[in-house]
Amino acid sequence: MIILIKENTASADLREFISSLRKRGVTVDTAAAPAALILTGGSLPDADRLSALEFVREILPLREPYSLASRHLHPQNTVVTVGSARIGDGGLTLIAGPCSVESEEQTVAVAKAVKAGGAALLRGGAFKPRTSPYTFQGLGERGLAFLKTAGEEAGLPIVSEIMDAAQLPLFRDVDVLQIGARNMQNYELLKAVGRQEKPVLLKRGLSATYEEWLMSAEYILKGGNPRVILCERGIRTFESHTRSTLDISAVPVLRELTHLPVLVDPSHASGRASLVAPLSAAAVAAGCDGLEIEVHDHPACALCDGAQALTPDTFSRLAKELFALHGFLQKEACAQNVERSRCRWNPEK
Repeated sequence: MIILIKENTASADLREFISSLRKRGVTVDTAAAPAALILTGGSLPDADRLSALEFVREILPLREPYSLASRHLHPQNTVVTVGSARIGDGGLTLIAGPCSVESEEQTVAVAKAVKAGGAALLRGGAFKPRTSPYTFQGLGERGLAFLKTAGEEAGLPIVSEIMDAAQLPLFRDVDVLQIGARNMQNYELLKAVGRQEKPVLLKRGLSATYEEWLMSAEYILKGGNPRVILCERGIRTFESHTRSTLDISAVPVLRELTHLPVLVDPSHASGRASLVAPLSAAAVAAGCDGLEIEVHDHPACALCDGAQALTPDTFSRLAKELFALHGFLQKEACAQNVERSRCRWNPEK
C-alpha cells in the first residue's frame, strides 16, 4: 500500500512510525518521503487503523503486486553497469558466446572473435540444464575456469547460468549470474541471488506470464539486489516449427510495466541459426536493451545446440547491421520528438 503523509508532519513522528512498521517485518520504501511511504510485505497493519493516524492523509492500494519492479513507483529506467556496458541506458548491448563451454581453446577463440565483432559481454554455460539426462551436462567448475580465462584474455565480463544456490561459491569470478528459464520460479535460488551484489540476468519461463516473470524479479529485488536484467527467450505455444515462439510484444509491454532492462535471446527462441538475424532485428525495432546470441567457432561440432549457433563471421556481420539499425531508430525517435515539440499549440500565436 501507499501512505500519503500530511504536510508539516514532525520528522520524529514519521521515524517512529517507520520503525514500528519495520519491526513487524514490513518493507518501507522511503524514496518519496516525507510526502509518501510505500509499504510491502510483512505484517501490514489494517488500512482503517492506519487511516485513523493523525498524520496520514490518504491510503492508496498498489497497482501491481510487484511494487519494486513496477514502473509506476520507479519511473526512471534502471541502468545495470557491467564492465564498460551500461545496460538500460538507451544503447544496445550484445552478449555472445557458446551455449556450452567445451574447452579452454574453444572458449578463448570465441571470446576474442565476439569481442572483435562488437560483443560487450561473453556468455558460456558450464552447468547445463538438459531435458535428457543422457546429453552433455557441461564441464561444471572446470568450465567456469575456462570461461574466466577466456574473459580475461578477451577483456570481456562473463555471464553464466547458475542452477543451485549451493553453486554460488563457484561463481565468484562470474560477473553476471544467469537464471535460466527452467529456474525462473526456483524461489530459493532467487532469494539467494537477491542477497548477492552481482547483476542477475533473469530469463522468462517457458510458460510464464509477464506478471509471474516480474514476481520472480521481485524476489531478487526484495533480497536487496537492484541489478536485475530481464531476458525474453521464447515461450511454449502450439507451434512446433521452431523451438519456442519469440514473444516480441514482451519488449514494449515490459517497457510499460517495469523500469528493469529488457534483453532478448533469439537463439533459444528459434533453435535455428537462420532465424537469429530477423528475430534480432525485430527485437531491436521493438526497443530491447540488448541481445544474447549464441556463437560457436564450429557449430556443426558443438556439443550443445549447434543448430542455433552463429559462426563468428556471421555474428560480426549481424552486429554491424544491428548497431546500424539501432542508430537509425534512435535518430528517428529524436527527430520525431523535435517535431512534436514544434507542433505543440501555442495560444499566443
